[in-house]
Amino acid sequence: MLTVLAPGPLATVQDRGRPGWASIGVPRSGAADRAAHDLANRLVGNAPDAATVEVTAGGLRVRAERAHLVAVTGAPAPLAVDGRTVPVNAPFTLPAGGELALGVPRSGLRSYLAVRGGVDVPPVLGSRSTDTLSGLGPEPLRAGQALAVGGLAAEEPVVDVAPVAGPVDAPLLRVLPGPRRDWLEDDAWRALISQEWAVTADSDRVGLRLGGPVLRRARDGELPSEGLVPGALQVPPDGAPVLFLVDHPVTGGYPVLAVVATADLPAAAQLRPGDRLRFRSA
Repeated sequence: MLTVLAPGPLATVQDRGRPGWASIGVPRSGAADRAAHDLANRLVGNAPDAATVEVTAGGLRVRAERAHLVAVTGAPAPLAVDGRTVPVNAPFTLPAGGELALGVPRSGLRSYLAVRGGVDVPPVLGSRSTDTLSGLGPEPLRAGQALAVGGLAAEEPVVDVAPVAGPVDAPLLRVLPGPRRDWLEDDAWRALISQEWAVTADSDRVGLRLGGPVLRRARDGELPSEGLVPGALQVPPDGAPVLFLVDHPVTGGYPVLAVVATADLPAAAQLRPGDRLRFRSA
């Protein structure tokens, strides 16, 4: 059992999401940085479908009611147990009564806390993930909340540290042409892959709203709603693209100029307001 002493700005339970429900309007959701989430589970020897705590911008403090093996990955936040510094990207024991505290990450946005056995909350449609758009899954963590630990431990872990590079400044994300590239002027694609973009404050787990050149339309009118996927770059009438992340709507009526490669979405999930990024043709 873990007791949440402080959740920070936003802390949610996440796993690999709930695929297969888009036909009834439910997005996959799940960990925004899937690579960091999966690594945290591997470091403590969890089964792949175990849930972790996704911590946005640090600030999480938890107390162990009994000893647990834990690991923190993702955005490299200062990490301490009872005031003593412990490493990120490495498993360590959180003793009974011990308090784990995450500071504000030096870079990146989202860190992942895994506990051996997984965070145990009731699954909804086969997933323990919090979907901030639809409201499915458990509510964001709150101070005083008790988090049960489940039984999704696998083989004993054999890795003592993972040499993982932290989030990079101004990542370069690969893009493929979207299904409605022809709805925008020819120079929209050139602007997308040749200019630098900034993440605006109006960004969250649903998507990143980007500031940069105005991407102008080549057609008037609106599209009927079409399916959306994580990584879709949709262009609203104001010409400022939105890069959809894990809690994206399953349909949308604005043209999708491009789609970011799935392997590059973890880097997008670590971007903070004010961060810069670029795109290149895959």
